[in-house]
Amino acid sequence: MDMLNISQRIRSIRLRQNMTVAQLANKSGLSKGFISRLENFRINASVKALIKVSEALGMSMSELFADEENSVEYIFGSLDSGEKVIRDESDAYCIDYYSLAFRKSNRKLEPFMLEYRPADQQRLFLMHESDEFFTLLEGEIIFCIGDEDNCRTMKAGDTLYLGKNLPHSVRLTDNCKLARALVVYTKENYADVQVP
Repeated sequence: MDMLNISQRIRSIRLRQNMTVAQLANKSGLSKGFISRLENFRINASVKALIKVSEALGMSMSELFADEENSVEYIFGSLDSGEKVIRDESDAYCIDYYSLAFRKSNRKLEPFMLEYRPADQQRLFLMHESDEFFTLLEGEIIFCIGDEDNCRTMKAGDTLYLGKNLPHSVRLTDNCKLARALVVYTKENYADVQVP
């Protein structure tokens, strides 16, 4: 089950039906927070919850999973042909996520192109329940691990292998207006968890 594709499909169908998150939550009997986390692929929903969501959207589970059956063994692509995915609050921090393997439903890796632009607010420290490989392709960033006392400036060509459950934060350097990075997560569970 590919939660990235399913979450984006649920959001797309909900929006096509002019339904709000609150309305879908009400119709499905699930909380608004649960629907939001589901649409932002921050949780792996149970089959029981997906049945409730599909029924609330007026569709069967087989319709919700229709693309899952058409998975290909390989795909060609390019760094500029990713599918933009919406993750909560990423717009507020001027970060765009592009899934580079969205057509491969049974993938074991989650490759993303990330684009960072100047933002009015700094994103809080996050961590993932999966390993992450980070390659800065363009620009200059400050990558902090653990806290603000452990930061390093990264330039184009620099890489980082980050183990799971390590709080981290990324921001542009003062003189940088755009940075692009290739980030690959292991598939286990790449959902972000905010660190208090």
